[in-house]
Amino acid sequence: MKINFYATYRQIVGGKTVELPFGEGITVRQLVDALIARYPRLRRELLDEQGHLYPHVHVFVNGRDVPYLEDGLETRISPDDTVSIFPPVAGGEPISATTPQQPVNR
Repeated sequence: MKINFYATYRQIVGGKTVELPFGEGITVRQLVDALIARYPRLRRELLDEQGHLYPHVHVFVNGRDVPYLEDGLETRISPDDTVSIFPPVAGGEPISATTPQQPVNR
């Protein structure tokens, strides 16, 4: 199974994509546990002290964020699924009183 990593997570796992040999029917939670076993530095990035996935970490299965899947972390995945893991994202320039506002055209 191929797992795609983004931003700072790529430095931890050593690249953009990691491939692990999983069979049918593992859960997202089992996948996260296996990744942490292989890359221990991921633990502090992905999980809180109780072992729960931080809410600011996004694990996507086939483009859908895991908390919004019916079974959440217990969702079963297959080797053909696309899994992507994103760290928290922040940035941009804060808006100040001196920053001219531009209308948004939709």
